[in-house]
Amino acid sequence: MRYLYKLIFKLFSWRFEGSVPKDLPKFIIIVAPHTANIDFFVGIMARRVLQLDSTKYLGKSQLFKAPYGFIFRWLGGYPVDRSKNNNLVDVVVDIFNSKERFSIALAPEGTRKKVDKIKTGFYHIAKRAKIPIIMISFDFGTKKIKVNDPFMTSDNVFNDFKKIITFFSSSAGAKPQNGVSMDLLEQMLPEIEKLQERYSSELS
Repeated sequence: MRYLYKLIFKLFSWRFEGSVPKDLPKFIIIVAPHTANIDFFVGIMARRVLQLDSTKYLGKSQLFKAPYGFIFRWLGGYPVDRSKNNNLVDVVVDIFNSKERFSIALAPEGTRKKVDKIKTGFYHIAKRAKIPIIMISFDFGTKKIKVNDPFMTSDNVFNDFKKIITFFSSSAGAKPQNGVSMDLLEQMLPEIEKLQERYSSELS
């Protein structure tokens, strides 16, 4: 399927910019802008072309039961049992800590609609599991799938989110009006300040 997907991207003049290091054992991928249903199909094909077959997306454990559970697994799903712990971040951090190799991908916007902030769960996971973040954008404007170099979270939360929002704001989604803009950085300042206070206190 990898060669078929590469052919499809070529026929539609899509290119790849960057790649994911093959020797990286653990990481979390964040993908944006997520503005339309077509993103799912682009993601499925890009996942195979980038040879990220072992990278999963998270889903409720109930989705993976018979008779249709195999479909979600085939599409790269990983079941998460939240019945004993309602904090998804804790659950995912435990998974990372229990495995030698593991990676997941998620859309920080959490919806195809225009958002005034991005969800911060991925940041908590990366910080607490001590794993790098890899940003991947689907730029429908230039027809490029851009892969940013892995980076670790720093002691400066504002700079981390500035880096993230700046990267994604340079890409136009299938519906550009719903994409990530630099305005999000200012709108997220109160939340960023809380994150900074939290992680600064943990370091002290």
